[in-house]
Amino acid sequence: MQHTEGGWPAEIDLDDASALDRFRKKREKGTMRKDGTTVDPMHMSLKKLGPKVTAAVNQNNTMDIYEEYFDDYQDDHSAEPPSTKGMAVFRDTSEVVRTATQIDWQPFPSNSEARIAVSYSILKFQDPRIMSKTLPGTAHIWDISKPNTPETTFTTNSPLCCLKFNPKYPEVLVGGSYNGLISLFDRRDNKNKTNNLKPTNSSRIEKSHYDPVYDVHWTADKGGNLCASCSTDGRILYWDVRKMMEPYLTVELNDGSDANNILGACSMAYNPEHGPTKFLVGTEQGAVVGVNTRTVAKNGITLFTTGPGKHHAPITSIQKNPTFGKFFLTVGDWTARIWTEDLKTPIMTTKYHPSYLTAGCWSPTRPGVFYVTRMDGVVDVWDYFYRQNDVALTHKIGDTPLSSISVHSGGSLIAIGDEQGSVSLLGVNESLSRSSPHEKAAMQGIFDRETQREKNLMALAKEAKRREVAAQKRKEEEAKEAEAKANQEEYMNEVEKKFIEAVEASNESEGADADESKGKEGDGK
Repeated sequence: MQHTEGGWPAEIDLDDASALDRFRKKREKGTMRKDGTTVDPMHMSLKKLGPKVTAAVNQNNTMDIYEEYFDDYQDDHSAEPPSTKGMAVFRDTSEVVRTATQIDWQPFPSNSEARIAVSYSILKFQDPRIMSKTLPGTAHIWDISKPNTPETTFTTNSPLCCLKFNPKYPEVLVGGSYNGLISLFDRRDNKNKTNNLKPTNSSRIEKSHYDPVYDVHWTADKGGNLCASCSTDGRILYWDVRKMMEPYLTVELNDGSDANNILGACSMAYNPEHGPTKFLVGTEQGAVVGVNTRTVAKNGITLFTTGPGKHHAPITSIQKNPTFGKFFLTVGDWTARIWTEDLKTPIMTTKYHPSYLTAGCWSPTRPGVFYVTRMDGVVDVWDYFYRQNDVALTHKIGDTPLSSISVHSGGSLIAIGDEQGSVSLLGVNESLSRSSPHEKAAMQGIFDRETQREKNLMALAKEAKRREVAAQKRKEEEAKEAEAKANQEEYMNEVEKKFIEAVEASNESEGADADESKGKEGDGK
């Protein structure tokens, strides 16, 4: 209902304020019109209008006339089933068949400028290809719009096991080699515009890792010159690429029980937005180690569970959730597990897959979606926002075992490497790449609920253990009391026996004395 001033009688002059006031007073008291009809006083009119206004308001409230019925239709998660499609295949140019060990996307937001850096190596111990031939130390940068030939090739003396773009300067890359060296590549130094680049700078062999470098990450600093590397030699080395003669910091991974018990690192997770000094390391022993460089002098190493919660095989991939930094994903043996930094045990575990898992990563745009690759050539898509007990989508790449996976920052492109050196580019639909409006809050609730559940289980286990210890202690005390009582009874029996023997001996001696005295009396008589 809308009211605007108007409807004044024709005989009222709207410019005469006194005339308007007189009319208002008459209207409030009630008056009679010229045609003989009576106008009720104002309070009577309002009473009659009240039910009509209430009815009009109730009628308006039954339906929102401004509601947008299809406003979130595109964001509806269930509107479209998840699906993938193959887009391109990038094949290794080497004659020796090598494994695509790691894939990294160039830090550009648009898909049209997307490029991937791929490192190739053979990580199987005593593989015949290593024993018979010298491995070519080449790695490639591929433009996804030109899959036939690599855009740039890097050549090193030893094959690269990992390769990462600098997030501040995409023309700069750092790689870790099979022989333990750290190499720096700068595409801006390519003055001859050749397609074959050699390292701009490399570390010294005696100051580098002793085993292959399985992962490397650029760390947070203003100049973009710091990086960290990990290896199965049980060390994390922190480098300044301007001075690569030796690392400026070395952290050894051990469980704290024995200085000689070193944990070999085979994967590393780092996100400067969720802690510029915090690193998570996946080890060969299946355990997770947290490293904080700020407190490393005061034993800044946190060892997660080495009991039932750990993996049964090396952790091949570890990554923090891009949306919720304190939750992270680990992939090893036949399962993928989700952890929180607040607890030492996993809060969620996938079912056991039929084949060995080789790699995994989160979706950068969907906080509840992650991907895992398998030895049978299949990539599984888990969508915890949709369901937690089964895979949301399974895509068969081929019969070759898969080895690595990486997702573009837009969430719609996935690069998957295999043991034959081929990298398959997949595109996913919007249901897997576009987040729905309520997904973030829902996933936060799911993670918090599972964290609290794990805390409750730990509290129950702790209470059960405390009761068991108390019961055992009480049982031991009862056993001691029973033993003491038995000893006391035995002692009392022994005392009583000695007393009786003493009494009997005394009685016998008294009887003998009496007989002797009687005999003497008889002799006297």
